[in-house]
Amino acid sequence: MAAKKAKSAKKKPAPEEFRSEALAQALEKQDIAAVALALRNGTTVVPLIAPGARDNPLDSGEVWTYRDRETGDLALLLFSDAVNKPANLPPGVGIYDAAWLRKFLAAHPITTVFLDIAGPHPMQAAPADLLHALDA
Repeated sequence: MAAKKAKSAKKKPAPEEFRSEALAQALEKQDIAAVALALRNGTTVVPLIAPGARDNPLDSGEVWTYRDRETGDLALLLFSDAVNKPANLPPGVGIYDAAWLRKFLAAHPITTVFLDIAGPHPMQAAPADLLHALDA
């Protein structure tokens, strides 16, 4: 039983793994080109409704999105660091790469993307602009 606990504790990601230093620096400078580069070559933190199954590497979890009640618009929230995620969002987070982001944006009717929406350096982008940046 102790071996099982040690094994599962080993798989738990360290807090520093839920951070993209390149994205944080780009957002701090409000440098759109640097944000595009950070997203294209790095990772981003995404809030999850439900985390993926630890035993299944193909299960990436269920991503949380925001739907505006009045307009029906769907927003994706991305973060440079898990600590920037507001507490009122679901507690789970995942860290994803550019291939995932490209696939997610292409598959869902996202109308806007917010980066670090609660700060410290928020930015907003259209999904088409992000797809263009990811493919550049």
